[in-house]
Amino acid sequence: MNETISVISSSEHDQENIAFTEEELQRIEQIKGKYPEAQAAVMPLLWLAQKKWGWLSIPVLKHVAEVLSLPFSHVQGVASFYTMYWKRPMGRRHVQICTNISCLLRGGEDLYNHVSNMLEIGHMERTDDGEFSLEEVECMGACGGAPMIAINEDYYENVTIEEVEPLLAGKDEVE
Repeated sequence: MNETISVISSSEHDQENIAFTEEELQRIEQIKGKYPEAQAAVMPLLWLAQKKWGWLSIPVLKHVAEVLSLPFSHVQGVASFYTMYWKRPMGRRHVQICTNISCLLRGGEDLYNHVSNMLEIGHMERTDDGEFSLEEVECMGACGGAPMIAINEDYYENVTIEEVEPLLAGKDEVE
């Protein structure tokens, strides 16, 4: 049986520059202390690494594995299983737009298509300047406020096409 594994290039992360600071290592020790085994700390450390380096390249995953004294294959397996971990460079402003049923019925797909056309990128792509990346997501848990979008860690409900441009321009609230 022939299987191919797709590996995203790690060219944007130089292995020699991948290291947690002393302060981050202290935080990691606190995180590890909350769990009976190092394996349980993989997900929080992947979040920490993604926040620090923007995405989880092979060198970053190797560093997390080293810090936790776990096999690289285990850390890579966790990172590849969950879609919330980015295995490719994303934009500084990552835009997620829900197109699940509630959002779809309230204009989520139109909103996604509008943003895609406006930014000239598709699902899991980023703009040439690296400012934006776009992701179509299934559910963000805010069906009562559909359609829902997130820009990085900021969530917006009941967003219309007219309101999305000011949000992308960096205005926190729409009028």
